[in-house]
Amino acid sequence: MAFNHLPATMHDALGPLSVTPVTHSVPMAKNLRPRRPHESGDARPTPQAVLDRLSAGANRAARITHTEHLPPRPGRHAVWPDRVRPEVIDAIQQAGIDHPWVHQTAAAEHAFDGESVVIATGTASGKSLAYLAPVLTALLDGAEAPNGRGATALYLAPTKALAADQCRAVKALAAPLGNRVRPAVYDGDTPFEEREWVRQYAGYVLTNPDMLHRSILPSHPRWSSFLRALRYVVIDECHTYRGVFGSHVAQVLRRLRRICARYGADPVFLLASATAADPAQAAGRLTGVPVHEVSDDASPRGELVFALWEPPLTELHGEKGAPVRRTATAETADLLTDLTVQGVRTVAFVRSRRGAELISVISKERLAEVDRTLPRRVAAYRGGYLPEERRALERALHSGELLGLAATTALELGIDVSGLDAVLIAGYPGTRASLWQQAGRAGRGGQGALAVLIARDDPLDTFLVHHPEALFAQPVESTVLDPDNPYVLAPHLCAAAAELPLTESDLSLFGPAAPGLMPQLEAAKLLRRRASGWHWTRRERAADLADIRGGGGRPVQIVEEGTGRLLGTVDESAAHTSVHEGAVHLHQGRTYLVRRLDLEDSVAMVEEAVPPYSTTARDTTTISVLGTDTEVPWGDGRLCYGSVEVTNQVVSFLRRKLITGEVLGETKLDLPPRTLRTRAVWWTVTDDQLDAARITPEQLGGALHAAEHASIGMLPLFATCDRWDIGGVSVPLHPDTLLPTVFVYDGHPGGAGFAERAFHTAQAWLTATREAIASCECDAGCPSCIQSPKCGNGNDPLDKRAAIRLLTQLLAAGPTRP
Repeated sequence: MAFNHLPATMHDALGPLSVTPVTHSVPMAKNLRPRRPHESGDARPTPQAVLDRLSAGANRAARITHTEHLPPRPGRHAVWPDRVRPEVIDAIQQAGIDHPWVHQTAAAEHAFDGESVVIATGTASGKSLAYLAPVLTALLDGAEAPNGRGATALYLAPTKALAADQCRAVKALAAPLGNRVRPAVYDGDTPFEEREWVRQYAGYVLTNPDMLHRSILPSHPRWSSFLRALRYVVIDECHTYRGVFGSHVAQVLRRLRRICARYGADPVFLLASATAADPAQAAGRLTGVPVHEVSDDASPRGELVFALWEPPLTELHGEKGAPVRRTATAETADLLTDLTVQGVRTVAFVRSRRGAELISVISKERLAEVDRTLPRRVAAYRGGYLPEERRALERALHSGELLGLAATTALELGIDVSGLDAVLIAGYPGTRASLWQQAGRAGRGGQGALAVLIARDDPLDTFLVHHPEALFAQPVESTVLDPDNPYVLAPHLCAAAAELPLTESDLSLFGPAAPGLMPQLEAAKLLRRRASGWHWTRRERAADLADIRGGGGRPVQIVEEGTGRLLGTVDESAAHTSVHEGAVHLHQGRTYLVRRLDLEDSVAMVEEAVPPYSTTARDTTTISVLGTDTEVPWGDGRLCYGSVEVTNQVVSFLRRKLITGEVLGETKLDLPPRTLRTRAVWWTVTDDQLDAARITPEQLGGALHAAEHASIGMLPLFATCDRWDIGGVSVPLHPDTLLPTVFVYDGHPGGAGFAERAFHTAQAWLTATREAIASCECDAGCPSCIQSPKCGNGNDPLDKRAAIRLLTQLLAAGPTRP
């Protein structure tokens, strides 16, 4: 598990902060033939017909555990508010949109009234137009001001690709309006010679929170004319701002509001999300201002066929002789190949960068056996590519030159691609919100679409494909973020003080935890109090104290040893697990071996190779309790939530055979340990409870360990987190609790809200954990229930049956709330 730290200057200066509240590949279906998407006379197949073709191969149909049919829905039209300028309405009509949907006009009315609003309607429901109508109107009004800059607007996207795509869309829409709108992208890929023009003349600046944090706010005097005229701030895909990233962005937005007030501006926030629970509450917590909600989706929707797909068991055996399923990566590569041969435009979403590259490589090899021209129609897309590589792939997908794309979540929110027919999701993406976001990439032209979730061999995926109601009968998760996390708040207070001296009256803007942190920042000699307020005292940039993506430290550069060519980067927090010595690294379909990782210089040296395996890092973890915030009785035991210190070390890596996932061997590593202060939920059991569960001392370690693994795997069903965002430790006798204890903790400094969510949903969370273990068809435990891919102990000991008895006994009592 990768841990994230503040940069050394902040961490060392502050010290600990107080933390408060199948063996062979499956052949393509026999009835498929190579078919070009441009062949005349070919009608677009229905989603069900496409799925039927996919399931026509040997033993394929049995892999579909459930099919959900979402019927088409008609739309409901409205009339644009009379405050939308006629030129804007004309431009919208020239784009082929005669009448708005009801939710578009409702959102626009709030914007015109000066009320912040969140548009929480489905994918492809026209949210962009809902906020663009008032934004373009304001920009046209501003263009008529004496200085030509009477109003500006800022657009924030979680990815550079999404901002670039939105800029293309705005330019196309605003073309009839001449040069009065002047949209421009301002991000890390913007050439320096263009940045000055954007600052001085752009009316609609499209950027991301990173640039707002590191560039715009620290240089606000250079942006003064833009900020003084700032009328609207658009926050797209706002549900992505969760956990530590969301907490950082919340504080960046508070800094923006403070600077705008300095220049006499009070911008209205316009937020958009296709997948948000309690959207008004989440948006208000993110922005710090009251937000109105528009969630009645009036747009039409094409039919969606959503299939749950479980790869088959193979004849291979994994650790401790456990049965092994065919990997989701191999299964997805086969399905992407089949869909490409059918001419079905498809995006396959993959959890990891390496997985995206591997699926692309496998699919190209299979396609070459069918038609030598087809491999060039498939590619990979992921973070870490150079800017020119990303732009070329985006253009190829837009034009239809690419039929299939294996992509990480860098594309989930990246670009609006009309004409996609299918989406493959290789493994549950961690939240229902992301699941529907990814599924919504297809069918955006109003046509029917197919989505297929291919389960990985882990507890949560296995549970979901056999319990479809957990996906289709439940709302998306509430967004979890904690702007009061001191590890988040402290560096932003420093950044704010560097932008303008902080006053007592400013502190309420940053939340109730801010006043308590000021003495610590003074004691650390980061801030100095004077009559005019608190001032930043260091020479270095205060904004550099906070990595808002939660990575911490500078990125590790991946360099080809023989040529010195820069291949890409990886976050410092992920370097120990992804580019350790001996790791396999994939880039643009080429495979490299890491020869050396230099942590001091942040460089990983690689050379091209073709190993017949992939690599997976293993780590070990110890934990100590720093303080208990709250606890409740759970039978004779206790359910607790509080602060902990975690020490983690990557100790080895596994080599796994490609396609099958068979373990070929383990290699030791010598990497330094990392220490993390964070938040955790933990539960204890007593001897009486163990006796009632018929658990002997010999079984205890295996029971706790199995319950820990499965509970980590299941928590993303209840909190907006990924399995890799959290960690766990189980101890038969913990020195702080003096009882058998299971911990699950947030993998971020100060916490991210996931453990707190686990505490409040413990009964439902652990009930689902027990069900996932008990319903698995294996005998003694496997990756689908209790084995973990990141266990530093080699998944030993594990006792499936004892874990079921332990959880049954625990759940029988249930936590007693005060």
